[in-house]
Amino acid sequence: MGLNDATGPGISTAPRDVVRRQYLASAAGDLEALRATMAPDVEWTEMAGFPLAGTYRTPSEVTSNVMEILGIDWEAWAAHDDDYIVEGENVVVLARYTAKHRATGNPLNVRVAHHFIVRGGLIVRFEQFVDTAKVAEASLPADS
Repeated sequence: MGLNDATGPGISTAPRDVVRRQYLASAAGDLEALRATMAPDVEWTEMAGFPLAGTYRTPSEVTSNVMEILGIDWEAWAAHDDDYIVEGENVVVLARYTAKHRATGNPLNVRVAHHFIVRGGLIVRFEQFVDTAKVAEASLPADS
């Protein structure tokens, strides 16, 4: 089992708690627990201009096309979930990405906003907002 068994007794299905479990699972590298926070037909959108831009429609697509690749391309990738704004099923998280690009050695430290929609104790929609130019800058070799 992982950090999260979405069907277990005593597990909160409150939107903020579901999203928090998603960040904890991501930080622990627990992809099973991460997938357990998502609906089977999740709509997960990484922003246009982000290296992994696109919309992924299953928990497995999210982990294989986003989380696993972040771990390959970036050392110590972390999403620091700083502040939560909750209104019904909507959860907005003001966060920060930190990492070091493996190929360039450049650091990344950029603010980000994540919008989640949680229904029935599962994430049904995610949208990322980030300064993609800062991410691209960290991915490029420094000028000689």
